Amino acid sequence: MKAYLYQSTLLLLMVLSWMGCKVDDPELGAAPTSAQVKFSATPTATNSNIIVFKNQSGPVTKTVWDLGNGQTGSGEEITGSFALAGTYTVKLTVFTSGGFASSTQTVTIAQTKPEMLNRPDYNFLTGGGSNTAGKTWVIEKGVGGHLGVGPTTSSVPEYYQAAANEKASEGLYDDEMVFTLSNNLKYTYINHGNTFANGANAAGIGGTAGGDVTLNYTPPTNLSWSISEEGGKKFLTISNGGFLGYYTGVSKYEILTLSENEMYLRVGDKASPALYWYLRLAPKGYTRPVVEKPLKANDIADKFDGTGNIAWKADGITFKNNFDNPFPQAANTAAKVGFYQRLTGDANQYGNLQTTLDYRLNLSARNKFKVKVFFPSFNDYSGTLKPQVSVKLQNSLTGGNAWQTQTEVVKQVATLNQWVELEFDFSGVASSTVYDQIVLQLGGEGHQVPGIFYLGNFELQK
Repeated sequence: MKAYLYQSTLLLLMVLSWMGCKVDDPELGAAPTSAQVKFSATPTATNSNIIVFKNQSGPVTKTVWDLGNGQTGSGEEITGSFALAGTYTVKLTVFTSGGFASSTQTVTIAQTKPEMLNRPDYNFLTGGGSNTAGKTWVIEKGVGGHLGVGPTTSSVPEYYQAAANEKASEGLYDDEMVFTLSNNLKYTYINHGNTFANGANAAGIGGTAGGDVTLNYTPPTNLSWSISEEGGKKFLTISNGGFLGYYTGVSKYEILTLSENEMYLRVGDKASPALYWYLRLAPKGYTRPVVEKPLKANDIADKFDGTGNIAWKADGITFKNNFDNPFPQAANTAAKVGFYQRLTGDANQYGNLQTTLDYRLNLSARNKFKVKVFFPSFNDYSGTLKPQVSVKLQNSLTGGNAWQTQTEVVKQVATLNQWVELEFDFSGVASSTVYDQIVLQLGGEGHQVPGIFYLGNFELQK
């Protein structure tokens, strides 16, 4: 109880401090003052534009740095790189058990050092120092997943990926993002009059909260960019609240990929901190080469015991591989099976298992799938939860709208509380050569009724 009261009191003190109230608690200690926050700034011996900052405030629980050049971080010591001449305001915030306080120092860099700007990430982003006009990037509209969203607990946009050209009417695809090395790392956002905004954050650029919206918007002209490295990750930050194309209220983008012809980023959502938005950009005028997958009739099989050759992805369901068979019967005496649980919640209405192959299915050679399933009677099948299994073949090139390309075969489970084997015949599309994605869905779709099922022996028949 004492620990709980201590934590609660500390939280209250931090809130009051943020509100401008200074509160000291004898048990927690006095809140620090700005005068007590001190740090040193020492240029390195080999390069005066690289400066090491060290906290000299005494014992603290946490330190947070803002170096004034787009670089931020935490820890007792941080090294800042200042390639461009100018004056920078460096801010240190320290936290103690009694509260927090900040102080600033100015750092003056006498000379620009072009050699510090000659690095691969800067050159990829801007076209290099000789490209005085800068490099123009656009949303790569022709590729599925150029806009997407997923949870911060994942590294991929699990919830949604835009199909190729899906947002053609939203004013997103004519936006141009120009990055230059000249003019102190200038960034120019050309939106041709309107900007596509996330609905929950639209008020930040003059809209109102609601659904995603295209707004009349004039970007500021005093924008710059910076790249920083924190915790082994690189971030692209736009100054003064600037952003790239789709507005989410956040200006700091994690760089997932940056090469000559591709920039793949993710950014937070100011209104929904549990979300990451994903953006894929390409240089203006660039056309990505189409890499066609080979056509194959390979073995596809999974006993759900860890020996299968299918890399399943659970989308909106709980899936457990190598699960103890709770109902071993003559039709399936295997020790291990797959556990498949439908979840409640609007985002899980279309939950499924899916896999994307590195080749396209040669259905003219093999076109029948079989799977064993067990549907318990304790599930409620009286409403929208269906005792059925669907196998869908899709073309993954269309990203989040792959379902629009699918051929689906649905089979009813006539007997509950028993293992049954179902066959899914795709001979009707045997001439198709576009399918590279397999979706396995139990219990139907378009509803939020939960259910538990078991899987065994999924395979493509010879």
